[in-house]
Amino acid sequence: MKHAGSENMESKINVPLEKMKYHSQFGELDSNFYSYEAIQSIADFLLKRVKSRPKIGIICGSGLGPLGDMLKEAQYFHYEDIPHFPVSTVKGHAGRLVFGKLDSIDVMCLQGRFHCYEGYPLWKCAMPVRLMKLIGISHLIVTNAAGGLNSDYKIGDVMIIKDHINIMGFAGNSALNGPNDERFGPRFPAINKAYDPKIRAYAKEIAAKLKISNTVHEGIYACLGGPNYETIAECRMLRKNGVDAVGMSTIPEVITAKHCGMTVFAFSLITNVCILDYEDEEEANHEEVVEIAKRKESVLISFVSHIIHTINDKFLVR
Repeated sequence: MKHAGSENMESKINVPLEKMKYHSQFGELDSNFYSYEAIQSIADFLLKRVKSRPKIGIICGSGLGPLGDMLKEAQYFHYEDIPHFPVSTVKGHAGRLVFGKLDSIDVMCLQGRFHCYEGYPLWKCAMPVRLMKLIGISHLIVTNAAGGLNSDYKIGDVMIIKDHINIMGFAGNSALNGPNDERFGPRFPAINKAYDPKIRAYAKEIAAKLKISNTVHEGIYACLGGPNYETIAECRMLRKNGVDAVGMSTIPEVITAKHCGMTVFAFSLITNVCILDYEDEEEANHEEVVEIAKRKESVLISFVSHIIHTINDKFLVR
């Protein structure tokens, strides 16, 4: 069976993956990276098959795929049908690209992301962001499911991400590792203003308008590699250092987006409360994460819809 938007797959292009070698302090490393030309070829493959030319993109986290289902006149591309595209393996991730409209606004949505715990290097996890850039996305909304460390946060709350702590980066793991192509961005990008303050301010106004201000916070997000959930000692360390929520994604994509010159807004849905007490017998589990996301679906769709309209009306260059 052929999926909508992916007709004539038999004649799909052969995208060359450029094999690059680079030198490090450990000697000559041999790695496969998506070259600019390879990603441009994937973008061309999609653009030949879609009607829209979106400027706004969404990345959906665990259980948050229904955010992409709100789009009308949708064209779907399953990841396995896109040449040289990774495949998502996590429950709650549909594994497809969606091009469609929110009212009259063209939007591109990634229903399912990639994680390093699935066996993918971070540069491959973040490749879809570079693809979005070459398709024409200038503003990116990134969502995730996260554990709450701040005692004021309850399950089902939303945390607008103000800043992040990149724990994986402390170990030298970055989506920007390897040869740099200046056509994407500079070798050493500044990340101190990763999350756009103006969109964050509008998001808080939107929360007030929707009468959900009491469940919407702003805070610091940290990313660990997973797939195991955090130990109590790790949670205590993170909280002591100002982290409000922790997850296993988002930061590689945000860093890549900023490297590409994109404007970013991100938020976490708090799907579990991190355990800070050794006497606590509760345990985090992925089924709970997906269930909480499902329960908050209608609220999140309304929240994201308003943010998309705000970006379209106040930020996009006409």
